[in-house]
Amino acid sequence: MADYKIPSLTTDIFIYDNALNFILIKRKNDPYKDYWALPGGFVEYGESVETAAAREAKEETNIDVELEDLVGVYSKPDRDPRGHTITVAYTARGDFNIKKAGSDAGDINIFSKEKLDKINIAFDHEKIITDCLNKAKNKN
Repeated sequence: MADYKIPSLTTDIFIYDNALNFILIKRKNDPYKDYWALPGGFVEYGESVETAAAREAKEETNIDVELEDLVGVYSKPDRDPRGHTITVAYTARGDFNIKKAGSDAGDINIFSKEKLDKINIAFDHEKIITDCLNKAKNKN
């Protein structure tokens, strides 16, 4: 049997409120150290993507989230400089009042769409955020 390279599976979570404000974390590590990103990370072996999304949200924001909608799958081979990753993105709700940067997050903050062009955003997260905002807007 031939050896195959397999991409890594990740998940990103767009945690938002009724005013379409959302949470981003400032990355503590490379790649994109000190850039803002959606909470998220790698799916562990034996874990569902949904479970990974809730776990990563809790680890990086301290927020227990309720996943709402699957937004999309993002799979461009060059989207992550560490190698080929495929991310599954979700919208989610949670209590912003308990937000606290954790694990891979150097900081955490609440943003609106208007603030996006004033900050450095990691990976292809600007595209994912735009897609999430469109999905969330249709829900409100």
